[in-house]
Amino acid sequence: MSVLLALAIQAATARQSLGLFERWGAFSDPQRCFAIAQPVRAREGGFASIASFPARGLRNQFHARLSRARSPRAQVTLSIGERRFQLVAGTTDAWAPDARTDAAIVAAIRSARSMSVESVDAKGRAYADTYALRGAATAIDAAAVACARR
Repeated sequence: MSVLLALAIQAATARQSLGLFERWGAFSDPQRCFAIAQPVRAREGGFASIASFPARGLRNQFHARLSRARSPRAQVTLSIGERRFQLVAGTTDAWAPDARTDAAIVAAIRSARSMSVESVDAKGRAYADTYALRGAATAIDAAAVACARR
């Protein structure tokens, strides 16, 4: 939980904590509301989030900050239960390719126990950042309620 707290402290004073739910936290700031978690085996910099941006009409977007820089040729795959999602990726970030996939990811998160973001790092080593999903649905809902008030 220390990384979640560090993220909150590091943020601008306008960021509001909406609560901590098991391994997930919910926060809001003037531009967005989001649920966020660090991997079970915390690696520096890695996290997964579901965010809404009310002013842009965007809701429940999945984003992962990879714990390692990925190889330029490597794909990034999100695994949730039996579901697999190919993500669009930069060097250290990955996203769902579209709103439909975002919705499918959030639905899968609600019914699974864990998820992993898998890729190959710049040195050619395969790796996975694994997240516990207990508390994720509640954190996502808390963020959605905060954005609905705007």
